[in-house]
Amino acid sequence: MSSVADLRKEYSASGLVEENMPSEPLSVFRQWLDEAVAAQVLEPNAMCLSTVSSDGKPSGRFVLLKGLDDRGFTWFTNYQSRKGHDLAGAPVAPALTSSAAIPPSSSGSSPPPFAALTFWWGDLERSVRVEGWVERLSEEASQAYFDSRPRGSRIGAWASEQSRPIGSRYDLESQYASVSARFGGEEGNDSAHPIPKPAQWGGFRLVPERVEFWKGRQSRLHDRLVYTLEEDKVGRAWRLTRLQP
Repeated sequence: MSSVADLRKEYSASGLVEENMPSEPLSVFRQWLDEAVAAQVLEPNAMCLSTVSSDGKPSGRFVLLKGLDDRGFTWFTNYQSRKGHDLAGAPVAPALTSSAAIPPSSSGSSPPPFAALTFWWGDLERSVRVEGWVERLSEEASQAYFDSRPRGSRIGAWASEQSRPIGSRYDLESQYASVSARFGGEEGNDSAHPIPKPAQWGGFRLVPERVEFWKGRQSRLHDRLVYTLEEDKVGRAWRLTRLQP
């Protein structure tokens, strides 16, 4: 096997120029995601979600981005999983709103949990890092997405007690078969055999306060442009800064 130390790639000359960047980061992210989809990058909406436990232990795992708007980045999971416990203090988002979220006041209550997302599109020599606070989606929003999933995925949400130990693969498949039979199977009719959303399953949204765009460049002089949400005299605004690689 080749030495890990000897593995390297020379990146291209094209990069990022501040004058070509808009005043906010989400439009850039949408463009980069669209270009990753067009380039047929494997799982272009895959992102590493990093969280921290109540005793300060970090952990990371890949999840799929399932929503993006002015409020932030959305994914769905089992609330009883490790990441669910790490984010247990997340406030519940209002059910009906499309405007950018405002962080809840920490006065008289615990501040919301923070997390980070990392996207890697190696074929395009690009990466995006997003940091911000997390809110829990409303039951209405989680229900709407759950109902849109394939029946097999909805059955799986009931069959798997995510992050808990299990004796074998056979035991997991047996759990799935039992739940599938209870709900009429993968080919069942939703009208005759509806699959309700488990109470422990739903969505989270990361509300960004820092977004960094990375582009590989020659000789490891990579481009790093970071947007930071800051307070000014008229409210909150994005500030763009170049970082050394």
